[in-house]
Amino acid sequence: MLREMATRYGRSPGGYAWALLEPIGGILILAAAFSILIRNPPLGNNFILFYATGFLPFTLYSSVSGAVSTSINFSRPLLQYAAVTWADAAIGRFLLNSLTNVLVSLIMMTAIMMYFDIRLAGDFSAIIIGYALMMLLSAGIGSLNCALQGLFPVWGQLWGVTSRPLMLASGVIILVDDLPAGIRDILWYNPLVHIIAIIRKGFYPTYDPSIASVAYAGGFGLVLLFFGVLLTGRYHREILNM
Repeated sequence: MLREMATRYGRSPGGYAWALLEPIGGILILAAAFSILIRNPPLGNNFILFYATGFLPFTLYSSVSGAVSTSINFSRPLLQYAAVTWADAAIGRFLLNSLTNVLVSLIMMTAIMMYFDIRLAGDFSAIIIGYALMMLLSAGIGSLNCALQGLFPVWGQLWGVTSRPLMLASGVIILVDDLPAGIRDILWYNPLVHIIAIIRKGFYPTYDPSIASVAYAGGFGLVLLFFGVLLTGRYHREILNM
């Protein structure tokens, strides 16, 4: 974890400040753009809070899954030591990126609510469950991609192309509940939609995403994590030697 911290944040100007500046920039751009196009956000009356409740969890997913998926290649020199396993590299990257993004979310949400004098009367348990599910799903997708990218290098490029629309298809910018029934029924198969809806339910007491399922999102993440660990554990030596 210390090696990851030094490599990712220690060599760039600003260091850990970028962990805060990047999501701040993304949220402000979304809030400014959509405040011009529409009068009120889909939930509440504060654009920045609404987009923060979707953008920050999605940033956690993107950061953690990406870090875990490249854990073997990133730590290839370190894995030459017998005492260091592929699981050490993956867990280290998972923990550091998860804790960093959770801390960033806590700092930013607190700052937003203090600055705009927003009194949160939501469900903290839903927020905690949502972030836990997001970490589980990120670990599952990251570990599976770690094996697939190692065995089939072209998979990384294919995944990068196919996953680009995920922000739009995950309810970060809009509420999936407001879309036509045909599109909504398809998007509900995306576990990210369920998780972001659960987190938003924690911030907005009047929001009741009745279709959002903790069991579906958790089961999806567990299945991916099972196959990801199974494949990476089986083929990590082949990946290291490629």
